Amino acid sequence: MPKRVLQGSVVSDKTDKTVVVLVERRFTHPVMKKTVRRTKKYHAHDEGNVHKIGDIVSIQETAPISKNKRWVVISEQSGDK
Repeated sequence: MPKRVLQGSVVSDKTDKTVVVLVERRFTHPVMKKTVRRTKKYHAHDEGNVHKIGDIVSIQETAPISKNKRWVVISEQSGDK
């Protein structure tokens, strides 16, 4: 089974080798028929501590690394800075 890949922005890089990534998903509400935005934060492994707040990154599902980390950063897109 393929591993899930999500894209989001880094909202925290305070912990060592870990970043918190905010991922937003959009869907149409089944009753109201209105587009709804939902966000979720994921703790992702960042081996070299290279990603900073505001970076747009892709994260991939992986085996558990710690209590909260089940994702690893795989790439970074160039964002507007």
